[in-house]
Amino acid sequence: MKFLKKYSLRNRMYILAGTIVVPLTILILYLLTNLINFSTAYNQSVINITAMKDYSLNFKADLDYSMYRAIIGNLSLGSLDEYAKSSKTDSAQVRNPYGMINEMRNAVKRQEMGSSTESTDLMRRIGKSLGWLERVVQKIDENILEGGHYAENIELLDKDIRSSTQLIQDNLNEYIYYEVINLENIRADLEREARNRLVLCTVILALILIIMVFMTKIVTGSITKPIKELCTATRQVAQGDFSPAEIEADDEIQVLTNSFNDMTGKIQYLIENIKTEQKNLRDTELKLLQAQINPHFLYNTLDAIIWMAEGGQDKEVVSMVSALSEFFRTTLSEGKDYITIQEEESHIRSYLSIQEFRYADIMEYEIQIDPALYEYYILKLTLQPLVENALYHGIKNKRSKGKILVRGYEKDGDIYLEVRDNGIGMDDAELDILQKKLRGEAVQERGFGVGNVAERIRLNYGEPYGIFFFSRKGEGTVATVRIPKKIIPFSEKNKHENF
Repeated sequence: MKFLKKYSLRNRMYILAGTIVVPLTILILYLLTNLINFSTAYNQSVINITAMKDYSLNFKADLDYSMYRAIIGNLSLGSLDEYAKSSKTDSAQVRNPYGMINEMRNAVKRQEMGSSTESTDLMRRIGKSLGWLERVVQKIDENILEGGHYAENIELLDKDIRSSTQLIQDNLNEYIYYEVINLENIRADLEREARNRLVLCTVILALILIIMVFMTKIVTGSITKPIKELCTATRQVAQGDFSPAEIEADDEIQVLTNSFNDMTGKIQYLIENIKTEQKNLRDTELKLLQAQINPHFLYNTLDAIIWMAEGGQDKEVVSMVSALSEFFRTTLSEGKDYITIQEEESHIRSYLSIQEFRYADIMEYEIQIDPALYEYYILKLTLQPLVENALYHGIKNKRSKGKILVRGYEKDGDIYLEVRDNGIGMDDAELDILQKKLRGEAVQERGFGVGNVAERIRLNYGEPYGIFFFSRKGEGTVATVRIPKKIIPFSEKNKHENF
């Protein structure tokens, strides 16, 4: 199959067609040549037999009778044609002997090369007999013109003319006999050759079929094998393996392979760039979150501290400042992306403690996270946006006392964290809009909201992890975070691979 690699796909198809067409063409030409040869020989024998058949039947009787009428009527041979026209006797056999001899001689010359040696010799004998017969006819014609040679002419007719025409007729019959034998030999040869050709054609066709199957397998294999290898390479690319396809070919497949390798190389380069950009984007988003904690939250918290200080609420001031300090300590976390669930709980506890000072009349909270989960790691700032969302979109809009419950538990080997409120809740349309934000199908809200938290979880952990909402209008909302159990935080490499 290696010798085919230097040919293009088109030339390989030509080679395949040639292995079928060329032998078949040679076989057909061979059969046609033999058929034409047998047909020519057969037709020639038939022509020879047909040409001499009439002379064998009529020549002797016509010439003997014509000479007899000339002798007894003392008619010159040249006047026999006119005599035959004017005579009332049966003149169908009365003809000029010279004309009959010339016709016979011309027919003999046409058949000089008989279909066999015997036929050729017989034609030569008939030619010699015609020469002798013509001389005898001339003698009788001269005697008739001189007159008084009736007895001599009758003797020449009986001894020479009749014996010569008899010899010629015997030779003609023998010639026809040999031609018939030759015709039978041709028929037998044709039948025998037909059987031999049938066997030969069967063998040749079987060989052609074997060669055709063999060449078809080789040619199609040389075409389909690299195509299959290229298909395998495309499936590997679809699965994330961008290794160059190594396909041995020197034809159009090689051009396609080179283009494919160039394309996969560029795709790999673009994906690496996207990974880097996504990492930088996530880092930037987290830094932005750390740098742009809602100014109103900070201003309002500081104002509350001032009011409490002016009112002499020293213990409340200390608690408020401590909570704010703990809140920012966890928010910054020395630039880490992952913190323990215990640290995340401390962060939202500080946040809710601060908010409870401000909204003591409408909000209360409770945190029920299983201590067994404290050592596991979570993306920083996962729960704070959900708690803030529950406060500002659920409790505040309720215009009455509300409660935020934060729960943490293990289920089916994963960690589930719930932020539950009994606020105003959402109807189906509002919940649908929120679900689209979580799937990235709607315009994200400004700032670092629940949509961004959902995307961070999806990018870092993959499916089936994320945030899931359940809500009923007037009853409240439940936001559930599902993450895998990780006793150690993801490294940067793991984050990239997971992405």
